[in-house]
Formats: sequence, structure tokens, C-alpha cells
Amino acid sequence: MSAIAWIAAVSLAAWGWLALGQGFFWRTDQRLPGRSGPPGAGDAYGSRPRPKEPGEDGAEPPWPSVAVVVPARDEAAVLPASLPSLLSQVYPGRAEIFLVDDGSSDGTGLLARELSARYGGLPLTVASPGEPEPGWTGKLWAVRHGIALARAHEPDFLLLTDADIAHEPDSLRELVVAAEVYGLDMVSQMARLRVAGAWEKLVVPAFVYFFAQLYPFRRINRPGGRTAAAAGGCVLLRTETAVRARVPEAFRQAVIDDVSMARAVRRGGGRIWLGLADRVDSVRPYPRLADLWRMVSRSAYAQLRHNPLLLLLTVAGLAVVYLVPPVALCAGVFGGDRAAGLLGLAAWAVMTGTYIPILRYYRLSLWQAPLLPLTAFLYLLMTVDSAVRHYRGRGAAWKGRTYARPEAAPDR
Repeated sequence: MSAIAWIAAVSLAAWGWLALGQGFFWRTDQRLPGRSGPPGAGDAYGSRPRPKEPGEDGAEPPWPSVAVVVPARDEAAVLPASLPSLLSQVYPGRAEIFLVDDGSSDGTGLLARELSARYGGLPLTVASPGEPEPGWTGKLWAVRHGIALARAHEPDFLLLTDADIAHEPDSLRELVVAAEVYGLDMVSQMARLRVAGAWEKLVVPAFVYFFAQLYPFRRINRPGGRTAAAAGGCVLLRTETAVRARVPEAFRQAVIDDVSMARAVRRGGGRIWLGLADRVDSVRPYPRLADLWRMVSRSAYAQLRHNPLLLLLTVAGLAVVYLVPPVALCAGVFGGDRAAGLLGLAAWAVMTGTYIPILRYYRLSLWQAPLLPLTAFLYLLMTVDSAVRHYRGRGAAWKGRTYARPEAAPDR
């Protein structure tokens, strides 16, 4: 066989392993426990009595108290679509919201107070922690301040949610039910991102697909498993667990803070769960490729721990796994290399098949599935650009702040 045929054979073997040996990452059946069955590996977590409904057995429901912490920096554009969904949560227990205005210049804090006065609902406290101290990223500094305010009210749970995340009215209720019924210390949902524009439709589903490939949800949800990750836009955390895991002090410099948080909780013996959201949505628009490029490149190299060798291996891996199949197929069709063409076609077919479930989840056309190599090539370029920005001293930039040498999610 030719060299391209051998490389295509390696790509096909890699896809065979990814499809069957990487925690079935491509499946989208990991949904909120309590809505569609138990988390992760069947009922391995066991179950606890469901919290009583209002009026059940003639008794007041013993629902845990919850404090919702929302870090917000220059979020006036999205707050009218997200904050009212938190204010209107239908929750039988005590719940309140702490929005931390992280040095906004667009009136985020004032707008939050206006929305609270207009919509009513859960009590809202708006506070500002001032500029972060050295060694802290801005978001985690805001989260720290919000948790400190919340703990003064002694809540049983903390809901950490981003300012661009909109929740259905029963979102908080179902998160608490999942944590209580299955004895979970952290319940996290990956919010459904917006896919309105052409670039969003091309890039966003692959973002979730690649994340699940790195952190297979089934492995995360397996009791006693070693894989740990979370989706920072929606994390319900027991307060005692947050204190034990030193959230967020233990990872105050992390750019990829959700993964760092999950690792800290798991190291402390906590039970974690991560799945795809059905009724929790991000309202932040990414209409241009440049917007999506910034979202990915600001943390891609941090995920590789700023290691040049890992960068080279990642680029080579992306090329072999995602780019070689169409190249090999072209070699077969136009160059007469039959073996390369057949192997490339087979690898591309497996790749396409694993991408279909996430497109269904986003209610997008399945004809988009064969375009995954193109999207992967864009992610390859974003990753390289992330490294270039890091070595030019621009590092991870977000909302006017730049972290020249941010830390990756620590393992220890």
C-alpha cells in the first residue's frame, strides 16, 4: 500500500477506538437525572427518597435552600434574556440570587436591579468585589465574592450559573431533585448554545462534540471514575462540598475553571455528574467566525498546559484523525489509489456517523455531518492561534482583561 493508504488505515483504526473505546462520547443520552432516568451507569449511584412536593402528606416540603451566584462582567446585552429566567424560578424552598458585577462598564449592575424591580420573583442582591487580587482570574474572583455573600445565609446548595444562561422555570427544582435523589455533590449541565447563524451552526455543535471526546460524560458520571469535568454555565454544588474542595480558591488562576472545579470536587471524594441540558440555554450570540474564534482560542492552549510538545501531538492527531480521511478519499478518486480511497471513505463514514447525534440534539440538518473535517481544521487553526497569542504575551483575553500566563486545570 502507499503511504497515504497506511496513514488512512491508522485513521480508520483511531476512529474504531474512538467510536467504541472512548466512553461512547458521541452519544447524547446523558441527560439530567430525575427527568430521563438515573445518571451515568444505570442506578449505580443508588437513590434517596425524593423531596416531598408541596402539601404532600400534609407536611411542609423539606426542600434544601439554594443561593444562585451569577458572575457578570459587561453583560447588559444578554441580561434581559437571562436574569428574568432566574428571578422567575418556581422553587418550593428558600432561594435567592447574588449577582456579582465584576467591574462592568455598561451598567450591568444597575440593569440587574431594574430587572429585579420589574419582574419580582426571587430576591436579588447585586454586589461588586472590586478588581481581582493578583493570582486570580476575574470570573473566579467574582465567584469567590458571591459564594462568600451566599454563605452568610447558610444555603444548602450553590447554583453557579453564567450571566448568559437562561433557565426554564423548573430548572433549579430539577437540579436539586437530581442531587438529592442520587446523592450527588455536583450536578452540571452543558447549556444548549445558540445555533442561529451559519457560523454558529458549523462550529458550535463541534465544540460540544470535541469537549465530550476529551471528557466522555459516561466516564465522568461513573461512580469512582477518574475523569472529571463540568460545564461552568450551570453547576449545582453542595455548599459543604464547595467548602471542602476550597472552591474557588484551589484553582483561582485557572482559565478552564469548570474542569478545575470538577477535579477539585472529585479529589475531595465528591460525586459529580455532567450531562447535556434540555431546558437550559445560552443566549449569547456568536454571529461571526471571529467571535467563535475568540471563544475557542482564549483557552485552547491552556487546555494543553502551554506545552509545545502537547501542541504538536494535538495538531498531528487532529490531522490524522480528521483531515486524512477526505485527503485519502481524494487520492483514491483522483489518483487511482484504491486502497487509500476505501480506507479514507470508511474512516470518514465512521466520523460522520458519530457526529450525527449531536446534530440531532441541536436540531440541525444531518447533511452537515460530512463537514466535520472542515470544522476540525478550523479548530486546529484556533488551537495554533491560541499558542501564538500565548507566546506573544496576549494569553487568554476576555472582556478587556488579559491573562498572559494563565494556569491550566491542575491535576494535583
